[in-house]
Amino acid sequence: MSRPGTQHGTQHREPAAPAPHGWVQAATAVAAALAALLATAALGVWAAGAADLPDGAFPRVVAAVVVLAVGGSVELSGDAGLLGGATAELDVLPLSVTLAGALTLAAGFLRPLRHRAVATVRELAGWAARIALLWALALIALAAFARHDFTVSPGGTLSDIGQLLDTAPRAGFAAQPPLTVVVGLLWLAGVLLLALAVSRGAPLPAALVRFHEPVRPAAYAMVALLLLWVAAGVIGGLIAAATRGRPAETLAVILLGLPNLVWLAYTIGLGATWDGRVQGPFGLPVPRLLDLVLRTPEGGTLDLGSLAAHDGRVWWLLVAAALLTLGAGFLMAVRSPARIPPWRHAVQLAVALVLTVLMICLTVSVRAHYGLSLFGIGDLGGGLSAEVSLTPRIWSALGLAALWGLAAGFLGALLARPVHRRGGTERAGSR
Repeated sequence: MSRPGTQHGTQHREPAAPAPHGWVQAATAVAAALAALLATAALGVWAAGAADLPDGAFPRVVAAVVVLAVGGSVELSGDAGLLGGATAELDVLPLSVTLAGALTLAAGFLRPLRHRAVATVRELAGWAARIALLWALALIALAAFARHDFTVSPGGTLSDIGQLLDTAPRAGFAAQPPLTVVVGLLWLAGVLLLALAVSRGAPLPAALVRFHEPVRPAAYAMVALLLLWVAAGVIGGLIAAATRGRPAETLAVILLGLPNLVWLAYTIGLGATWDGRVQGPFGLPVPRLLDLVLRTPEGGTLDLGSLAAHDGRVWWLLVAAALLTLGAGFLMAVRSPARIPPWRHAVQLAVALVLTVLMICLTVSVRAHYGLSLFGIGDLGGGLSAEVSLTPRIWSALGLAALWGLAAGFLGALLARPVHRRGGTERAGSR
């Protein structure tokens, strides 16, 4: 006797339903990501005290922050009229805004792909292309809106001369649409590829299933490690805001640049060295200890030794970095098949940690400068001139990351042996 749903012992299958990732879903994913980016940027800029900017500048500043957050280009400009010239440079990523948009966009990209074991390259490419097209249009609109000019009131002698000559220094910013679209699409591609790499439930093309085992557990462990640092930073920031005063400033740091600080702290805990400089009235939104080390005429060096010379509690960064890196190795091993030997875990975590530290070095680096000159002579900005820089010693940082990854991957695999729940094989797409 044939079973229900069969004829002559042969099972009939219902026609496959259309894939649930069309234009409506793409528009929803892009809109949600834009909402997360704009909301985080707006709250951060508001907390930083920019809500009262003249001439309706606030929404344009928010748009510029979002452009920077997705890797776009915002060009600063200055004009001192008859007084002379102005120079400006800005190269910084507000990583809190970046992270909010990336997490939201990744969730929107992965949601229609749930409960699938395998997807074709054409299907995934079509789904990503829909999102990319809408994302490019959104970037063009943001870049076109993110431009404004300000009148600067430097005070002192320069201001008096400006009134006499009926001129005033001006500073402004303008996003660059072509570069913003190109880099923003590369940012999008990175977010979508990382989302596929991290999620065990997302389908892969049949030709890429073999990469599930060596890539996904390590990628998941690295993302979890970075998010755990951010979560710890949020808790610490909220405690500081409640107990040490200046809550608006602390909230601005949390909403604009918290990952910049905590990921910098992680690399320092691993032993990395950063060179930096802070001059002028403007500085990095960092703890006073970092500002103290960097605010010297020749600049300063950030590492465990230089920071511990001012505050011995900095050595706890080493302990935290060691424990969390070991935890990442343990998590990677738990999510991997039990048959993988510890040395392979060590190599995989070393590669993953090197790539993670490279990403931190590239995104946390800062370069900002602003200055006014009088008739081209000197820097007479009446206290407005400022310079901020922060750059890693990248090769030593990557070498240390490789050593930490090898050690944490091997030890994490040994610690995970008693708690393994997987057999010798693991199918891609399993949950």
